[in-house]
Amino acid sequence: MAIAVFVVFVALVLTISARASRRARSVGGYFVANSSIHWGVNGIAFAGGYLSVASFLGIAGLIAFFGYDGFLYSIGFLAGWIVALFVIAEPMKRMGTFTFPDALNRNFSHPGIQLAAGLSVLVVSLFYLVPQMVGAGVLVEPLLGITHFWGVIIVGTVVIILVAGGGMTSTTWVQFFNGGLLLTFATVLTIAVLFRGVSPDVQLTEEGDPDLVSYRYEHLAVTIEGAEARVDLDGAQTVGRHAIIDPNTGAERAVFYRLSRPVPALADGQGGYSAEIKGRTAHFETANTAHWQVEQIDGQPHVRIEDWWRLLRTEDGSGVLREAQHRAVLPDGRVLVNGAPESADNRLRQMGGVSQLPSDYGESTGAVGPLRLLSVLSDRSTVVERPMAVRFTADAAEEVTIHYQQPTAGSEFMRPGLMFPLEAREGEAPIRTLLNRLNFISLMLALFLGTSALPHILIRYYTVPSAEAARKSTIVAIAGIGLFYVLTMYLGVGALTGGAINPETSNMSAPLLARSFGEVLFAMISGIAFTTVLATVSGLIMAASGSVAHDLMGNLLRREFSDRAKVLTGRIVAVVVGVVGIVLGIAFRDMNVSFLVGWAFAVAASANLPALLLMLFWKKTTAVGIIASILVGIVSSVGLILLSPDMWARYGLDPAAAPMPLNQPGIVSIPLSFLVLILVSLATAKGNGKGAVAAIASSD
Repeated sequence: MAIAVFVVFVALVLTISARASRRARSVGGYFVANSSIHWGVNGIAFAGGYLSVASFLGIAGLIAFFGYDGFLYSIGFLAGWIVALFVIAEPMKRMGTFTFPDALNRNFSHPGIQLAAGLSVLVVSLFYLVPQMVGAGVLVEPLLGITHFWGVIIVGTVVIILVAGGGMTSTTWVQFFNGGLLLTFATVLTIAVLFRGVSPDVQLTEEGDPDLVSYRYEHLAVTIEGAEARVDLDGAQTVGRHAIIDPNTGAERAVFYRLSRPVPALADGQGGYSAEIKGRTAHFETANTAHWQVEQIDGQPHVRIEDWWRLLRTEDGSGVLREAQHRAVLPDGRVLVNGAPESADNRLRQMGGVSQLPSDYGESTGAVGPLRLLSVLSDRSTVVERPMAVRFTADAAEEVTIHYQQPTAGSEFMRPGLMFPLEAREGEAPIRTLLNRLNFISLMLALFLGTSALPHILIRYYTVPSAEAARKSTIVAIAGIGLFYVLTMYLGVGALTGGAINPETSNMSAPLLARSFGEVLFAMISGIAFTTVLATVSGLIMAASGSVAHDLMGNLLRREFSDRAKVLTGRIVAVVVGVVGIVLGIAFRDMNVSFLVGWAFAVAASANLPALLLMLFWKKTTAVGIIASILVGIVSSVGLILLSPDMWARYGLDPAAAPMPLNQPGIVSIPLSFLVLILVSLATAKGNGKGAVAAIASSD
C-alpha cells in the first residue's frame, strides 16, 4: 500500500511538471509563472511551501519528545507571518520582478547589491534545503524499505526533474496540492488521536506487523550496596556500571548497570540459535563469541547476552532496574542492538507512552475532546514516558547509546522547561541559566524575523498579478498555517501517548503515529509528507536558480544574457543545488529537522531582513550599507553556527568547550547586521539620492 501511494504521488508531480514545462520557456514563465497565479491558489501554495518537513515531521517530533517546548517552534513559525503580512507583502510585489535581490536593488541599481543578495539567497536556500532532504530520507526509509542514503537520492532526483522541467508553475501547483492534503490529513489524524484517547494499557502494532505489539519494559528488584547493585534474578549479574554526571551540579543524573543474563533460545539446526530479545527475534550465528555464550539451564539452551538497565532509587533506599534499549558499535565495526547482532528483525523498539492517569479516569480516558486531552496531559497525576538517550564509550572502546524512558509528570511535560530550561536548576551555575535563556530568546527572534526573509517565501509574491493579491494570499496562508500548527500539537502528544516514537529520530513521530491506526493512513501520511518535501525543496531550488540566473550571472560575467540563456542557466543551477542538497541531507541524517530549520531562519533573519526593512523604512539607507549588512549577516550567523556546541559535538569535540556557548546565533548576528547597516549607511550617506520611502510612494 505505502509503495503504491508513493508511486502515485511521484507520477502525479512529474505529470504536473511535464504539463507546466510548456509555460516555462520564457524568463517570466520559468521564474514567476508569468505573475498569473490567483491569490487563493497562491495562499494555499504559500502554506504548502512553508509547511515543510520541519513543520510536519520536526515539530510533531519535538512535541513528542519535549512537550510544550516543542510547540514553541509552531508559535515562532506562525508569528513570523505577521511581519510578512503587515510589512513585506505589498512592498515586495511593487518593488520586484523576479527575485529578492531585485527588490533590494530597485532604488540603487548597484551590482554589488545583487551580488551580495544573490549570495545570501544561495546560502539561506542551502541551509533550509538540508533539513528537507534529511526528512526525505527519514520518510522513504520505512516507506520503501530502503536506506536513508538512497531515500535522499531518490527524492532529490524527483525534485530536480520537477524544478528543472516545470519551473515556478509546476512548483506552485505541487505546493497547492501539498497544502490542501496536509490540512486534510492532519485533521483526520488529529480526530483519530482524540477518538482513541489515552490509556496506560494501550498496545499498538509496530511497523504494520500485527504480531509485533508495543513492548512492555521490565523492572528488576535490586539491592543497593554502596555503589553496587545486586540483581534479584537467577542467573543474572551486573558486569558494568556507568553514571551520567550533571556538568552543572556534579551530581549523578542517571545511573545505568550492564547486566549479563540468560535468555531462552532455540537451536536452528545449523549451529546457530535464535532468541526473543525485547520482543524481537534475534539470530546468533555462532555458539560462542566475546559478547554472548550459549548455556544449558534445566536442560534448555539459553543465550547469555549483556544489556543495559537504568537504576531507579526508591524512597526506602533500595531500588529497581528498569529495562532500557541500547545500540553498541564495536571496535571492529560490528553493531549490536540490545546485546544481539543488528539485523532486519533485531532493531530498536518504539518508545513512549503513559504509565499513569488521574484516578478519575481509571484505566482509560476513552474518546476525548481537544481541550480535555490537553487537560488530562497537564494533570500532575498523569505520568508520561519520555524517550531519552545517552552516549558514552564503554569497556574495550565500545561506543554505546542507551535509549531509556524517563517518567515525567504531565504538568512538567506540558509547561516550558524540558528543552529550554528557563528556570535555574538545583546547583546550576548562574551563567548556565543565563545561557539557556539567551538560547531560547535567540531562537524565538530568528523564527519571528526569519519567515519574511526566506527566499522561497519572498519569490511567491511575484507569482500574483498585484500588491492587493499579494496581501490576500498572505491572509489565506496565515489561516491555513495557523490551523495546521494547532493540529501538530495533537500529532505530537498522540505519538507520545500512543508509544509511536522511534528512539533514534524524532522525525518519524507523525508517520509512526499514523501507522498505529493502520497501513492505509500511514501510506497516505507518508505520501503527503513526501509531497511536502517536494513542495518546499522545489521552492528553495527555484529561489536559488532565479538568483544565480537573474542576479549573479550577469554581474559576475559583466554582460547581458538572453532570456533563453537565463532559463537554461536556471535549470542547470537547479540540478547543481539539488545535488548539493542530496549530499548535505545524507551528512546530517540524525539531527531533528526543526532544529536545523531554526538555523536557516537565523541566517535568513541576519542576512536578509535588516537590509529589506531599512531599505523600505529608513531614507538614509545606502547601497554600501546594504551590501555590508548582508555580508556581515551571512558570515556572523554561519560562523557562529559552525562554532556552536551542537556542531562542536559533530566534530567529535567537547560541546562545553565550543567557542560559541549558544546553539542559536540570532541574538548576536541579527542586531549586528542591523548595526552594521546603520553605521555604514551613515558613513556613506553623502550623495545617496532619493530615499527608499519616497521612491516607493512615487511609484504608487
